[in-house]
Amino acid sequence: MSSDTLRGQVLVLNVWASWCEACRDEHPVLMDFAARGKTPIYGLNYRDERAPVQQWLADAGNPYRTTLVDRDGSTGIDFGVYGVPETFVIDRAGVVRYRLAGPLTRKTLDTVILPLVGQLQREAQRG
Repeated sequence: MSSDTLRGQVLVLNVWASWCEACRDEHPVLMDFAARGKTPIYGLNYRDERAPVQQWLADAGNPYRTTLVDRDGSTGIDFGVYGVPETFVIDRAGVVRYRLAGPLTRKTLDTVILPLVGQLQREAQRG
């Protein structure tokens, strides 16, 4: 999957790993966010192995439209990731409009992420 595939839509990119305790803490918030269906959430699995990733998503649920694999961390470096979890709101042009380093909380979801996603979607509709 390339960045061109993702252009043209407002989306959220969540960088996570199965070995990350803070990622486990934020996972219920991501599941709630995905259930609301406001915008697609893509996962970027960071420096992880396939088996634990699949097991964790099977056990905890999968909030992601697609999970991209960044086994060596190079894609994360392109985004400026220095740890997990990190969450990005990306506009239709592929521009990062918000970055959260650390776990996503319900408060941040409701007061920052969702309002920004709504604003970006309205801007996109106006053209």
